[in-house]
Amino acid sequence: MALSAVALSLTACEADSNHDAFRQALAEPHDLVVVRSLAEFHREPLLPLPLQLDLDPAKVALGEKLFHDKRLSRDESISCSSCHDLAAGGADSRDVAEGIDGVLGDINTPTVLNATFNFAHYWDGRAASLFEQVSGPIENPKEMDSSWPIIVDKLRRNWVYSAAFASHYPRGINKHTITDALVQFERSLLTPSAFDRYLRGDRAAISSQAKQGYALFKNYGCASCHQGINVGGNMFQKFGAVLSVNGDDTRASTEAQQAGQTLIADGDTDLFKVPSLRNAARTAPYFHNASAATLAEAIDIMGELQLGRKIPAQDNRKIQIFIESLSAEGNS
Repeated sequence: MALSAVALSLTACEADSNHDAFRQALAEPHDLVVVRSLAEFHREPLLPLPLQLDLDPAKVALGEKLFHDKRLSRDESISCSSCHDLAAGGADSRDVAEGIDGVLGDINTPTVLNATFNFAHYWDGRAASLFEQVSGPIENPKEMDSSWPIIVDKLRRNWVYSAAFASHYPRGINKHTITDALVQFERSLLTPSAFDRYLRGDRAAISSQAKQGYALFKNYGCASCHQGINVGGNMFQKFGAVLSVNGDDTRASTEAQQAGQTLIADGDTDLFKVPSLRNAARTAPYFHNASAATLAEAIDIMGELQLGRKIPAQDNRKIQIFIESLSAEGNS
């Protein structure tokens, strides 16, 4: 199918001519994020992360506490951070997530870092905002297997939470205020990288090999899908756009096989939200089905399946170095 049927392009050239669509795609519905003058980046398919977001520090701190609180799960055995380990790239290093009672999920866990800049959430994009996304893992029987009435009751019985919510939310503790606090924290999870400094004009911020890798990344066509402020996360694409994927060779679940059907009218199978490459050097295994164990393998597979090209080992390594420059400063 034509890429334009499913993609919202965020290249800077198109953003200059359609600034409202660009701003809407960058932000949650309640917020518009402006990242300096777009004209400055008109030759680049990638954009730097903003220097800051307008967030309430107290609500961010409350959301952080909730993000790590196991009381959000039915049996109080796991928290949001159990699957979204902030010290491990915001994912869990597993093929699929492990919920309460050791129950395995259906699909590889995407990173929560920089998720505020994704145009939709989950591999199939069924949640249009972080607000919509929060309830998914909480209520999923394969994840936290809880419910909002149970969670609200638990938190209301805790004097620390009762006081904190009373201070920052006039309506106190309820589904909406808990969700808002979690979203405030998740929106704070920005990971400025050396490559962001490079885009802002510091040409010494990345190595010559990373620069070569970025040039190859563009020349091979990787940036046709991995673009914009999140180096991805702004369109759907078919897994196997050029070379079809044999169903016997994928570990995709029923959910994965139907990904994209929620939002894509023609119901094409193997259609997924293009993941962000920010911090990708730290979030192996790769793809919805965790079928690539290493970044080098993922690059090879993408070259063949998406671009119809075999990427030589020396080019693969330089592209890896470029992707490593997208990791949070101080991490590799």
